[in-house]
Amino acid sequence: MITLNDISKKIAGRTLFENVTITFNKGWHYGLTGPNGSGKSTLLKMVMGLEEISSGTVSLPPRVGFLKQNIEDFLETRVIDTVIMGNQRLWKAMQEKEILYEQEMTDAVGIRLGELEEVFAEEDGYSAESNAEFLLSGMAIPEEAFHGPMSALPTDNQFRVMLCQALFGNPEALILDEPTNHLDLESIGWLENFLHNYAGVMILVSHDRHFLNAVTTHIADIDYDTIIIYPGNYDQMLVAKTAVRERTELENKSKEKKVAQLQEFVSRFGAGTRASQVQSRIREIDRLQPQDLKKSNIQRPYIRFYPPEKPSGKIVFKLENVGKGYDAHQVISKFSCEIQKGDKIGVIGNNGLGKTTLLKMLAGALAQDTGKIELGHQVQIGYFPQNHAEIIDKKSSSMNAFDWLKTRKAGVYDQEIRSCLGKLLFGGDDAFKPVSHLSGGETARLILAGMMLCNYNVLILDEPNNHLDLEAVSALVWGLEDFKGTVIMAAHDRDLISNVANKLIAFEKNKIIFFEGTFAEYTKMT
Repeated sequence: MITLNDISKKIAGRTLFENVTITFNKGWHYGLTGPNGSGKSTLLKMVMGLEEISSGTVSLPPRVGFLKQNIEDFLETRVIDTVIMGNQRLWKAMQEKEILYEQEMTDAVGIRLGELEEVFAEEDGYSAESNAEFLLSGMAIPEEAFHGPMSALPTDNQFRVMLCQALFGNPEALILDEPTNHLDLESIGWLENFLHNYAGVMILVSHDRHFLNAVTTHIADIDYDTIIIYPGNYDQMLVAKTAVRERTELENKSKEKKVAQLQEFVSRFGAGTRASQVQSRIREIDRLQPQDLKKSNIQRPYIRFYPPEKPSGKIVFKLENVGKGYDAHQVISKFSCEIQKGDKIGVIGNNGLGKTTLLKMLAGALAQDTGKIELGHQVQIGYFPQNHAEIIDKKSSSMNAFDWLKTRKAGVYDQEIRSCLGKLLFGGDDAFKPVSHLSGGETARLILAGMMLCNYNVLILDEPNNHLDLEAVSALVWGLEDFKGTVIMAAHDRDLISNVANKLIAFEKNKIIFFEGTFAEYTKMT
């Protein structure tokens, strides 16, 4: 059980939480939701003692698994040791044992070793390596990497190891912030199954709607200056939250109508002989005052990619025997396909198989080694890279959001830029926020604003949902569904792929399949 008692938190004069008291119960899995900036990650850090609390207290069980982000602290540590560090009591006992075994054996050393052996047994130390290997295998970490340093792994696999660390040692509580980041569909499926069977209390933040629906029993929604618990998963929360809001609004309208009738009576007879009836009506007016509705902090961007100024030809891309490799590793070999106008193609497959490489070649950001890529007639490409720095260099740029967007389209009017920025939630002074100060979610929304502004007829998007909150991902789905041009998109978000794609390019082991059907049809086939 995790208990927050009278918690308050203010940052730069802004109140995130005020006198919040809430209990997260054992056996229940809570999805923590709210828009970017509402305080989700801050709350998780406060729970773990990594962020100062303005006031209040937090009560935790003895063993908590927490998904850490400080990978750089583990780069010289063996992969398997990094995982075992998830159980600090066991890890400290193991370290102390090693030190004592190097010392001269005395009675005191022998007694201490006996005490450490008890800790080792209590924490299942004899199965520690096999349990760690089970988690690493589930996260698709190569077996040959288990006993090597973290630094030898690609960055995405390093994040997976940190997730294994959080899950290790049967923690009584799990605190997970965006655990599906850097995971492919296969690993997400394994994690879903693991968490579904997890018996402790769990609080997680995720922008993956399908994942939230699959693993949560409750939603803890940050809104109206507090945290509201809803039973059920994310979709069920949306229905309940909307129903409560609509019911309150209807009740308020009914009260306003009744109050107006009573006020008319008071106005007509206030100075007359019906004083007692007038006083009765006044008391009734006071009782019926409509409930003040706090403004929700949920903001949904408006994402629409407007009809292209010039439609493309019927054939958008024609690929013939395309190949690409890095050093001695061949990523794509003799791949051929034809992409037609209006196709909405989901690019799926495990990490490292070549999805990003293919999208970069189609976008013209990377040259193929062999084969041919033919661009169709009047094709105009808008590209959303997985690495935002390929488009927005936040380290060296001195531009603000408005100025950056103005560079995207020659001759654009200032009011067009302000309109695009407003639709992507850059209102007021936020339109002039330096790009160097933008968060990951803000950067993603600014790139999408640029794509909306330019009327492209082909959109190529590589993991566009990364860093976006659930409201923005929903808006992106609607925008891509409504788009009249061609979409080619890589994503591990099953809702995004399922709702948008009518064809797939599936990267499987040792082959690439061009599948003319939906994600649901593909999964049935496989």
